[in-house]
Amino acid sequence: MIRAMSPQRRYCLAALASALLLPLAGAAQQEAAAKLALTVVDVEPANPGADTLCRLKVTIRNDGDQIASQLGFNVKLNGEELGVYGNQLFMYPVPAGGELEIPLYNFWTTETSRPTMPANGKFAVEVELREAQWMDISIEKEIVERAGEQVEEEVEVWTPLGPVTGLPVAAGVTLDAAG
Repeated sequence: MIRAMSPQRRYCLAALASALLLPLAGAAQQEAAAKLALTVVDVEPANPGADTLCRLKVTIRNDGDQIASQLGFNVKLNGEELGVYGNQLFMYPVPAGGELEIPLYNFWTTETSRPTMPANGKFAVEVELREAQWMDISIEKEIVERAGEQVEEEVEVWTPLGPVTGLPVAAGVTLDAAG
């Protein structure tokens, strides 16, 4: 005999299922988020002054089983986005189970959009890895014609396998301005 379940009982069962499954979903999201991490944000010079060109590098750790690439970043200086990153992807291969230092774009401490030094004498640099792709990078042999002759050469082929989940991840550094 099949009985209809009361609304209260359905609500209790739904709440119980949610309570049991929510930690599993959270763990899966944390696991996905942990595949790529920004481990270092490096700015040189360490104590820039006004009108100083700064070199920016980041180190990415890849705890995944595949190469990661097609890296999309957002960078903020004292809370203001540096617009150059909006439509750029960096094609550096971050090895599975490894780390890679990636040079990003240099920036000026003060420029037209930021004409004055920060009042607190600090430069907060925030870097966000907003997107990435898992990649297969292989070497294939290809026959090409050169000077009327058939020649075999090796070609590196990059095949996107899908987006890295768990992004964005972010890291930052705060620099003291030069005296």
